[in-house]
Amino acid sequence: MEHHHQHHDHAHAAKGPASWSAAATATLHCLTGCAIGEVLGMVIGTALGWGNLPTMVLAVVLAFFFGYALTLRGVLRAGLGFRAAVRVALAADTLSIAVMELVDNGVLALWPGAMDAHLADGLFWGALALALTLAFLLTTPVNRWMIGRGKGHAVVHQYH
Repeated sequence: MEHHHQHHDHAHAAKGPASWSAAATATLHCLTGCAIGEVLGMVIGTALGWGNLPTMVLAVVLAFFFGYALTLRGVLRAGLGFRAAVRVALAADTLSIAVMELVDNGVLALWPGAMDAHLADGLFWGALALALTLAFLLTTPVNRWMIGRGKGHAVVHQYH
């Protein structure tokens, strides 16, 4: 009963103005997981000779996986149970990762030749770097908006 009571006390994050710094930190955290998943997915898909669509799908799945995994690691270390930690990670990261992946993959899909570039091509890494940078810039206001409403990474920060 005590554990449930403690969880309930932390279940609602405070609402109020969110700083750009807090939003940028949350977005950078999200970007780290997304970048790991994106790069790993592209490397695996390219190494296996997959086409653009299956490679992109793998990259997106891995981006969500690693984004959630980074959050899970932190809240589990703070003592939250696994089921509650999963709920926190889903609440904190889903919109952020979705926006980031939409922007990132949209840039790569629309950049002429980016999806056909190989791992050894500068175009591959340059397009990916620009796509991730734009994803960061466009996702930061989303995270600021969510944190200001007591959602997103505002929920995670209760456990630090």
